[in-house]
Amino acid sequence: MPTITARSSLPIVLAVLTLALTACGGSSVGLPQADFSDIRITGHAPGVTPFISSVQLTGSSLGNLSSITFTITPKPGAVSAPLNVSWALSALASRGYYSHGVLNLPVFGLYAGYTNQLSINLLFADKSTQTLPLTITTATYTDPNGIYDKPTINQSRAPGSALGFNFFVMKSTVGAPVVIDTDAEIRWVVPGVDSAESSIYQNGQFLIGSQTSSDFFGLQWDGTQSAHTQVQAVAPNIAEFTHNIDPGNVGLLAEFSGVDRYGNDGDAIVSEIVPQVDLAGQITTVSFTGNWDMAAIIETYMLAQGDNAAAFVRPGADWFHLNAATYDPSDGTVIVSSRENFVIKVDYATGNILWILGDPTKYWYTFPSLRAKALTLAPGGLYPVGQHGISITSDGNLMVFNDGFGSINQPAGAPAGITRTYSAVTVYSIDAVAMTASQVWNFDYGQTIFATFCGSVYEASGTFLIDYATAANETQARLVGLDSNHNVAFDFQYPSPIPCGAAWNAIPLPLENLQIAQ
Repeated sequence: MPTITARSSLPIVLAVLTLALTACGGSSVGLPQADFSDIRITGHAPGVTPFISSVQLTGSSLGNLSSITFTITPKPGAVSAPLNVSWALSALASRGYYSHGVLNLPVFGLYAGYTNQLSINLLFADKSTQTLPLTITTATYTDPNGIYDKPTINQSRAPGSALGFNFFVMKSTVGAPVVIDTDAEIRWVVPGVDSAESSIYQNGQFLIGSQTSSDFFGLQWDGTQSAHTQVQAVAPNIAEFTHNIDPGNVGLLAEFSGVDRYGNDGDAIVSEIVPQVDLAGQITTVSFTGNWDMAAIIETYMLAQGDNAAAFVRPGADWFHLNAATYDPSDGTVIVSSRENFVIKVDYATGNILWILGDPTKYWYTFPSLRAKALTLAPGGLYPVGQHGISITSDGNLMVFNDGFGSINQPAGAPAGITRTYSAVTVYSIDAVAMTASQVWNFDYGQTIFATFCGSVYEASGTFLIDYATAANETQARLVGLDSNHNVAFDFQYPSPIPCGAAWNAIPLPLENLQIAQ
């Protein structure tokens, strides 16, 4: 029988019993690891904003964990689901939060100015669990921009209302991304970021591109920034990130400003970039798997058709104004939004133009080669005009935030197309063989809101988040949730100090069940 020096604790007593069973021919198989755990919470420290805390756990049993989940109990009367985040132990270790029996768990999504009730759930390798309760009282928060702590709630989310999301991120152009829940509570923001215009969330961090260079970096949940990496251009014409970053085929579709073949700067380049992120969350390199220079693609096509390309792809003018792109997995293509002209689909491998959907009263439609690629929209549908935030819905349709503001950079005397008095969400079914489009559904909020520029709409489990980024003559952002029947579930309004500043784009974020893996 082995000799054990025991201390007065249940884990040691159980360990002695286990060894005794083993020595006497018994078996420890089936005895849960959680029963022997010596893990405890030894303290917590505030992070860079009240929404963040570092919770310290100690114990030799930490090495037996598979993952750690923290859950924040909603405030009384809240409708949003509890914020629930699971960290893989390997992810915590590789990012420097865990070593030698001490773990500093990054907890985020706390309510500011509130006594937060949490539970820390420990999942061991054998699937047994241990739960530790925790209370964290946070300081109040005042937004230095005077935006996000001053919402006007035009319509609260009703108890029991069915939405496929409970949290969303507003991509600010005056600071870091801002996470809001569907009760209009700020749940996360950090200092030290000038703009989150070109950003996307991936596995524990936001990836952000600079608006003044090809600088690319990660922003962790605790506010730490990874080392900045310069994107090495696949072509010499890439200058800086612009507008959005969207999911691609194997990487990310990033929009760039750059110098076209005439030597003029403009927003007309889409590239699929693949960031190489090491185990510590650092972006080491960025490779390219695709590059679509819309100036070159359109000019080459028009010239091949005997058309006057120079009259459309014009030096010294923001003739295209790229603002979004999305990958269509149904046929392996890229769909690109040109605010000045249309939505255009190109082949992923060749860049060949497959179809164009846009207002036929605009300048582009006067060119025979472009007109030959135009889809015919069924009667009663709204053409995309000045559109943003394009995406493919779960049922394979094309969805756009249909701003409704006509072109502003056409040649003198050229048709600028329709300008409506309202913005809408428009969803289209495309028949690429028949070269037709049909409007599946449209939401215009009673034609009461007009957002001239920016904005977005995205789906989450059959429900939708709309961002009217430049409402009220470009002085407000309106964030509106729609249920699966396209009824308004909430309507929040924020002041916007500059056009598109508060939330140029906004997208649901699944913080009710977020997994941060290795």
